[in-house]
Amino acid sequence: MNLKLRLPDRAAPASPPGTGASPVVGAARQRGRVGWELAGLGGIVRPRVVGVLLLVVVLAAAGLVASVSVGEFPIPVGDVVAALTGTGGADATLIVRELRLPRALTALLVGCAFGLAGALMQAVTRNPLASPDLIGVTAGASTGGVAAVLIGGVTSAGSGSYASVPFGALLGALVAASISYGMAFRDGTITGFRFVLVGIGVQGALTALTSWLLARADIDEASRAMVWLTGSLNGRGFEHAWWMGLALLAVVPVVLALIRPYQLLQYGDDTARALGLPVDRARIVLLLASVVLAAVATAAAGPIGFVALAAPQIARRLTGTANLPLLTSGCVGAALLLLADLAARLVLAPIELPVGVVTGAVGAPYLMWLLARANRVGRAG
Repeated sequence: MNLKLRLPDRAAPASPPGTGASPVVGAARQRGRVGWELAGLGGIVRPRVVGVLLLVVVLAAAGLVASVSVGEFPIPVGDVVAALTGTGGADATLIVRELRLPRALTALLVGCAFGLAGALMQAVTRNPLASPDLIGVTAGASTGGVAAVLIGGVTSAGSGSYASVPFGALLGALVAASISYGMAFRDGTITGFRFVLVGIGVQGALTALTSWLLARADIDEASRAMVWLTGSLNGRGFEHAWWMGLALLAVVPVVLALIRPYQLLQYGDDTARALGLPVDRARIVLLLASVVLAAVATAAAGPIGFVALAAPQIARRLTGTANLPLLTSGCVGAALLLLADLAARLVLAPIELPVGVVTGAVGAPYLMWLLARANRVGRAG
């Protein structure tokens, strides 16, 4: 096994437009990248991207430990380890294994799924506002999930026939995404701006439908659904983490296998087609992966806002890349949701806020800043 490292020529510029060279190949010659070759395969690695990814993974791991350890009854890390290995006290074992660990794992997986879903959708549409929680996908999942809650006898904590909620949410999200994609598809292509506008309209219609379902429901059923709609990790159990783990195991390998189409689509449809990529097919598969991740995450914790919107943009600014870093976006989403849930539990303790309230309070100013920035860029252009 022969591993070779190839340092790119720092003096060589990226390939100029019109030379026929791939923008990916041109980017490989830029400063701050290391080429590698192993058994006939090769690629380019940016040390900064790897460093940021490792840093965010450590931050997410620290958030997971803090979520299990910190609370109304603080438990030292050593006692947490003892409880997980079955050698701790009965009280610590109950709190760690039955109450805090399932919630922390669910937050980790849900945040990762939202971060990946947001990165996929923003990359494919090339629009930073194309987030599942802004263009109707999460609203569709909410409508399907509410229908499952009202029909399936699922409580606000997720007990009962919980299996019906992911399927209901997935069906609603697929319907919403299909409507948005079909209405935005014109002249053999789809633009991110049109997709966002159509998605906002679809979101409004589905939000009204959800309100109609709640208005017709029994008061007890409606109250259970409203708690879920707020976006909460309270009472989450291992069944929620189990569904999230299955979804990530099924979708993430497919997305990683399509990493080249994911990267090429961010350069534009014309460039991707010139490099031999079946643009429409690749876009549909990647959007479908985004919808599945957002739907299952919504089913597990409710329609938590702004994580899918903010995580990819934060990841791109941390790594300094022109494209959205996929794995880093998922890890940033996991860290964001873990920290938001920790803040929801501690800021007004002993009163516990739904995590959706915290992400909304932080995400709304971020959205306004993003809109103002896009407006300034538009005027400058």
